[in-house]
Amino acid sequence: MSTPSKSPAARPTLRMVADEAGVSAATASYVLSGRRTTARGPGASEATRERIRQAAQRLGYVPNHAARSMRTGNTQVIQLSLSMLSDPWSLAVAEAVNTAGRERDLETMILADGDWYRALERRPSDVAFLDSVPDTPVDRERLSTLASHGQRLVVFSETIEPDGFDVIRSDAAPGGAIAADRLLAAHRDIACLTAASVLATPPPSRLTGFQQHLQEHGVRPDWIATYDGGEATAFTSALTLLASSPRPTAVYATTDFAAIATIHAAHRLGLSVPEDVAVIGLGNTPAGELTSPTLTTVGPLDFYSRLADTVVALAMGERTPGTLHEFPWALISRESA
Repeated sequence: MSTPSKSPAARPTLRMVADEAGVSAATASYVLSGRRTTARGPGASEATRERIRQAAQRLGYVPNHAARSMRTGNTQVIQLSLSMLSDPWSLAVAEAVNTAGRERDLETMILADGDWYRALERRPSDVAFLDSVPDTPVDRERLSTLASHGQRLVVFSETIEPDGFDVIRSDAAPGGAIAADRLLAAHRDIACLTAASVLATPPPSRLTGFQQHLQEHGVRPDWIATYDGGEATAFTSALTLLASSPRPTAVYATTDFAAIATIHAAHRLGLSVPEDVAVIGLGNTPAGELTSPTLTTVGPLDFYSRLADTVVALAMGERTPGTLHEFPWALISRESA
């Protein structure tokens, strides 16, 4: 005679967590969703939050995201549209947003093909960060359409204005001037390494401030080498530039990854950085601290953590969309220039 099998233990519920912590189900739900404020002001105290989290851990409570999404209309998902996944800038953005999102029980997904409009039409998210949106009437209309349908957006752009969505602006023109000023202190033979796509985008802000500053100091502003694509083509272009005669004694790269590629090219040619050639980048990505020598660069301070906080706050509904966030540039002085 077989003995009846034991029925599996009931899955812990939100109500059980609330009773265990001595709070209402609404408070437990709010805390476990990662939210920190309510429409009436600050939410639960940190002591209450910790009590709820410990109760959930003791009971083995796991939030049912599918049920929550159906109930609230929230997806618990952040989408990132990043134009170049191998770029240290993109990697730093993804890491910062993913880290900040996980602290609030949000998942981060990357849209790999760049077709952000089609993807967001088919599968909306709590917020989407878009790093490369052309400033055209068509794309501005697409942004406005998505925003009017309730899709929260954070757009990284030097020219697009907020219109029911947030814009993060980090005007690169002053950054180019700062880089030029640093190199002009010790050099006159100064070249620029930039992506061909930068030249094709009027006005090329990563170049204008740099070139204007050189011209004001009587230095040739048109010594420009270009590359197509990512680090491999930047490295090849830097090799050609540094093997030329005459050779520049300083190189300004319009991205940090191109600057790092230039350092590698200099080493391949037996040149010392900065003794034989100084190198300065643009972007202040974390990768610049890991090169040898470390990369002198120009970029906004605390950019990635502040960007991530902006994206996550919008995803959690803690702010109303439509804000312009501006990030000033600064020189980060290291060893390469």
